[in-house]
Amino acid sequence: MWAARSQAEVIIASRYVAGGAADMPRSRRVLSRILNLVFGRGLSLPYADLSSGFRLYRRRALESLTLKGTDFNILEEILIRAVAAGFTVREVPFHYRARLAGKTHARLASFAVSYLKTFGSMWRLRNSIASADYDARAYDSVVPLQRYWQRRRYAVITQLARGANRVLDVGCGSSRIIGSGRLVGLDIVLGKLRYARRYGNPLVHGSIFELPFKDASFDCVICSEVIEHVPADEKVFSELLRVLEPGGRLILGTPDYDRWRWRALEWVYGKVSPGGYADEHITHYSRINLAAYLEGRGLTIESIDYVGGSEMIFSIRKPPSAWPAATRLPVTAGLRNAQRRVQVPLA
Repeated sequence: MWAARSQAEVIIASRYVAGGAADMPRSRRVLSRILNLVFGRGLSLPYADLSSGFRLYRRRALESLTLKGTDFNILEEILIRAVAAGFTVREVPFHYRARLAGKTHARLASFAVSYLKTFGSMWRLRNSIASADYDARAYDSVVPLQRYWQRRRYAVITQLARGANRVLDVGCGSSRIIGSGRLVGLDIVLGKLRYARRYGNPLVHGSIFELPFKDASFDCVICSEVIEHVPADEKVFSELLRVLEPGGRLILGTPDYDRWRWRALEWVYGKVSPGGYADEHITHYSRINLAAYLEGRGLTIESIDYVGGSEMIFSIRKPPSAWPAATRLPVTAGLRNAQRRVQVPLA
């Protein structure tokens, strides 16, 4: 454990990884296995020994967690909250020897109740956007629609960004896109940046309203599933374009609220997963209006792809020189409830 202390914020001495062993009564071993199986599978945790009490914690990680458990269940809570905050975890093999004397003070009834409560609260956390690995896990989700959505988005965006040399992903989160090549990732949520460290790319903590980069720093800027989370503000688009070099490509993704299927999906998703993204979508754009707004800024829309016929992904080209005169529209003209504009013909 001590030798591995620099490799993660949480080190677990595990009885159930290769090289580990557990010398304990069969009943306790079975109970431990069941507990690890339920929490591991039910909460999508890729660890073998969630109940091990032999651990090392980085102080900064442990002190940042708000804990509620008061029994043995706090071991699972600490681990799950650390994972949800983006901290790294590593298991090392451990040979557990049964104690020679004494007995447990745990009572089965209270033990079961406390673990059920912990599982319920941690399930809500793991399935909310507060969990740092929310987007990354969706890529391999057991839910076919969620898995398709992430993989289709990944395929469209990485294809559009192919060939670019200096790429910025604004609002990168924990998406697999940040690990698809050499990119710079920016996000406002520290936990998601902690998780994204595993991809090995430069990461920056910052806001879309004030990007901490010089003008024309990138030849491709990705902003996927971000603008619907922030108020409609001219500065958002101005900042995205400021850091993009002349002739560069902006890849912009957001739901199309003109599509009834998206509105229906979001309603269902909000009921099934109230802590998910549906509650966070505060700004509703439509394809026709957003396209008109973007072209009013002198931008060229090269293509619009869709994920599930609902989420639109624009490929936008910034003019190679001074922007041509155009009919400037306010940013609110891009919203679904704005006055309808003439549809822009697209290739």
